[in-house]
Amino acid sequence: MSLKYAILAALLEGEASGYDLAKVFDVSVANFWSATPQQLYRELDRLAEGGLIAARVVEQQRRPNKRVFTLTEAGRDALGAFTAEAPRPTAIRDELLVMTRAVDIGDRDAVRASVEERMEWARAKLARYERLRERLLAGRDEAAFIAAAERIGPYLTLMRGRSFEEENLRWGQRVLEILDRRAEGSDARPAADAEEPAPPGRAG
Repeated sequence: MSLKYAILAALLEGEASGYDLAKVFDVSVANFWSATPQQLYRELDRLAEGGLIAARVVEQQRRPNKRVFTLTEAGRDALGAFTAEAPRPTAIRDELLVMTRAVDIGDRDAVRASVEERMEWARAKLARYERLRERLLAGRDEAAFIAAAERIGPYLTLMRGRSFEEENLRWGQRVLEILDRRAEGSDARPAADAEEPAPPGRAG
């Protein structure tokens, strides 16, 4: 999937500047599609040239003027057509998993620290997602929101982001437990071996 559809989907929320979209991507879209501000601005120019979004200049006092963008009918049609396509399988490339696979011959303490760091990132993301969830619900319980919300898509993607980070925490905790258990076993093994009695017939 190209970045353009992620931007078109984000603009379903309404008119936004490039800065606004960068914040949206950082907070709510990052759980399924990442992009730098530079990539966003380049793609916005291409979408405007292609007629999928419309741009207008907003004059500001004491600050530089800014461009804001809205979906055009052509953009809505393109986004709608995209939803009918078969999505490509997700491709995972995670350096931490490569390091974890090699932990038996690597630096166990360093891998352990990296897992702990990943868990901290997951906790921070979950806190951000919870704040976003509270904003979306606006005081309603989930059932009331689902029944009455004008758009449900942002909540469904938020659910996926939360479950992904919750699984990161579960996996990380299990990895730490296993590494610690094996470390305790390896530390205890030499002492246990030293205390083994000599085989019969070899004493003295």
